[in-house]
Amino acid sequence: MSCTSVSSFTASLFVPSKSSSFSNHKRRFIQCSLGGAVVEPKALAEPLLLNAVRGQDVERPPVWLMRQAGRYMKADIFSLTFSYCNFNVCISFLRLKESYQIICEKYPSFRERSENVDLVVEISLQPWNVFKPDGVILFSDILTPLSGMNIPFDIIKGKGPVIFDPIATAADVDQVREFSPEGSVPYVGEALTILKKEVDNKAAVLGFVGAPFTLASYVVEGGSSKNFTKIKKLAFSQPKVVKVYVCFFCFWNHDLLFLLQVLHSLLQKFATSMTKYIRYQADNGAQAVQIFDSWATELSPVDFEEFSLPYLKQIVDAVKQTHPDLPLILYASGSGGLLERLALTGVDVVSLDWTVDMAEGRRRLGHDIAVQGNVDPGVLFGSKDFITNRIHDTVTKAGKGKHILNLGHGIKVGTPEENVAHFFEVAKAIRY
Repeated sequence: MSCTSVSSFTASLFVPSKSSSFSNHKRRFIQCSLGGAVVEPKALAEPLLLNAVRGQDVERPPVWLMRQAGRYMKADIFSLTFSYCNFNVCISFLRLKESYQIICEKYPSFRERSENVDLVVEISLQPWNVFKPDGVILFSDILTPLSGMNIPFDIIKGKGPVIFDPIATAADVDQVREFSPEGSVPYVGEALTILKKEVDNKAAVLGFVGAPFTLASYVVEGGSSKNFTKIKKLAFSQPKVVKVYVCFFCFWNHDLLFLLQVLHSLLQKFATSMTKYIRYQADNGAQAVQIFDSWATELSPVDFEEFSLPYLKQIVDAVKQTHPDLPLILYASGSGGLLERLALTGVDVVSLDWTVDMAEGRRRLGHDIAVQGNVDPGVLFGSKDFITNRIHDTVTKAGKGKHILNLGHGIKVGTPEENVAHFFEVAKAIRY
């Protein structure tokens, strides 16, 4: 599956059979960066992914991969500009688009890439143009809303997220604004609208947000953390409710006020803001939204029930009031000890990481909730036979229906692109 060097515009010739209807060949084949041809999926009334989540009868599990648009993609990509058919011959004109790595060289800042509508759309569509996954996820970051909440940050190559003014006090929390997506991140809505049109229901367009505790972890710790000591100190050094006695114009009568502790106040602002953000994404084209609670598994089960679960449930309940048919997916890395509690949030799908056996995860969650995952991302460094076996093992253990095939985490940097192609080929050939 090597890539060939061609000019910026090229043409691919396809001669249909006499029995084929003329209208069906238009945009039927697209050449991709890995050579050969990828058959374009037919547009459906509803994308396969949505049907699977809702428990409808599907012929195979839908498949997409976390971080499917990203640094592992080295090859240039061909995308269809238009097709012309005449005399029973179709000519498809393809435009050569730059690989993600070339885009990174031109635009080294992650925020520049993720906050520019044209770049967001192009990067989001790269895996779609090559692999035709059943889900096309927005290229963005869970920290994208922070600037609109008066929390300055950047994502620095080689270092990751950096919060310039970490939150530590009640006064800091007071400076945090509730998020207004329309005014702060209009490029997200514009990009989702374009993606929905481009994908045309042949796959589900996916949005995503960060969960309150995970976002709080970043802004309190000042970025990524290994020990999470700052946020745990904030969590455990105060009771949930602080009693404050205030005297108004007197020396003996006191009014008792109850104030939420610093962390809970921050978590509430994130819960309200992420509810707005999910609704905004859905209103602009997202057909499902994944909630990432990456750091919730740093909490013990009892602390998860105080600092994460109530806010996740609040988000889900509020979104379902206005968007009852929007599938919500919850992912928390290393969540084996919290599976049953994740289901209590009310989400439609729990995404399992690879440390949980899929069959065991199914038993613990029950069959009323859909599951996603959970092939080890490291498997993609193995042989094609090894990859094939792991895919079939995961699908068999998940059982028929209510399963989205995915990795247990994002694709790792350096993953062979041809192995990602093989993953999709095997997955899309499966039949229940």
